[in-house]
Order: sequence, then C-alpha cells, then structure tokens
Amino acid sequence: MHTISLRSAQPEADQTTDNDPTSDWPTKGKIKVNELSLRYRDGPEVLKKISFEVEPGEKVGVVGRTGSGKSSLMTSLFRIVESSHGNIEIDGVDINKIGTEPLRTALSIIPQDPVLFSNTVKYNLDPFNTVTDDELWSVLAKVQLTEVVEKLPGKMEEVIVEGGENFSQGQRQLICIARSLLRKPKILVLDEATASIDNYTDSLIQKMVREEFKEATVLTIAHRLNTILDSDRILVLDDGEIADYDTPAKLLEKEGLFRTLVEHSNK
Repeated sequence: MHTISLRSAQPEADQTTDNDPTSDWPTKGKIKVNELSLRYRDGPEVLKKISFEVEPGEKVGVVGRTGSGKSSLMTSLFRIVESSHGNIEIDGVDINKIGTEPLRTALSIIPQDPVLFSNTVKYNLDPFNTVTDDELWSVLAKVQLTEVVEKLPGKMEEVIVEGGENFSQGQRQLICIARSLLRKPKILVLDEATASIDNYTDSLIQKMVREEFKEATVLTIAHRLNTILDSDRILVLDDGEIADYDTPAKLLEKEGLFRTLVEHSNK
C-alpha cells in the first residue's frame, strides 16, 4: 500500500526562500488546486490536470481504487515530489514558490504508520518544547492516554523504544494525534490513518478529529469508507482524474464510482 514518505528521490527543494509567508500562515486553510499534474521521475502522469477547491474548515474525504492518485495528491501538497504542471494554493499562496520548511510546518499529517522518535513521551508530544506540562497532560486526556502514561515508570519522561514497540499500534497513532492537537494546524491530513488499527480506536480517532479539529481544514484519505461518510464533501479519484466531487448524500444517490466502492465495501 502506498503511503506518504517524507523522503524523495528528486533533489531537495529550498527549505526557505525570500517569498516565504509570515509564521501565522495559513490563517484560514483554503486549498485551491489548479490543473495539477504529477509524475514520478520519467513515468506516466499519476495526476492529470486536476482542479478543485476546499473551503476553510471543510472536511473532505479522498477516495478511489488503489493507484487512483490519492496519496500522490498528498505528496503534491507536501511537495515531496514537485508537480509537473499546475499548482496548489493555500490561502492564496502558491506553495511552489515558497520554501518546504514553512509549507511543511503549516501542515500536519497523521500517517498510516505513526512516526515516533526514540526519545521520551514528552519529546514525542512536544519536540520543540513549546508547551507546559499541564497542556501535555490535558492533551493526553483528550486522546485517552492519561492512564497509560501515568502507569509508565518514568511517566512523561519514559523513553519510547525504537519504533514505539512499548505501545500498541492504536496508542502510537493516538500519540501522533496528540502531537497534532498541540500544533493546532489549520490544515490536517489523515493518510489512511486508521487502516491498521481496531474499530474502537478508529471510531475514537474519528470522534476526536470532529471535535478537536472543528476549525481546521481536514483531508482524509479513507481506507474504511464509513469513516468519511460524514465529510462535507468527497473527492473521488479515478486513474489520476476527478471522477466526482460532491456531498456524500448526492454521491450515494447516483450511479457512479463512489456508490460502487461503498457497495463493495459493505459486502
């Protein structure tokens, strides 16, 4: 299964530029994709001049069969691979014209495989030491990990072993969500974030995203289609093109790829 990797085979773009926006960017979280095309090295186009807009605070599910371009769209958003045509604007700023550092700092991602550092629980939640211990315990309560951390011999100073093996898959994912909560991003990406965890933790994460990221623009690449049925809109990709983009209710009403995918997932 293809997931976003923050390593790229192409030359690394400038981390900062003279065009970089101010540190409070983005203030709204509006995303505008303009005739975006993407290819990996000299291969065929995996995105083919797609255009769509996401309004500030909107929750958009991104669906499609394997190879439809879902993760490639997120790869473009983080500029892990540069677009071959067109661009993406966030709050009116062309992300191709700024450094990767302000761009990736402005976005928050919860990937399928949670990224944890071989360091303390505290460092994993707040690597730049920007919040108080009270705020850390508060966010642990929100993700229902207070009891888990309190039982650790070192509590917040307990070292997470390599790969986070002293936590379950669901707990590792909840730590990543707690980290995102502390950053208060205007744009959050969930890249099949609940594909590898149990249904209970999945529903807990969905509830948390609805409650805690109300103000944020959220893009969710869905593994379980039922997790995005309460989205504001759903972007349906098929072979690198937009097959549909509408509310879940309207997409379920008509014959089309989305209804086919939902019917297939319910069998």
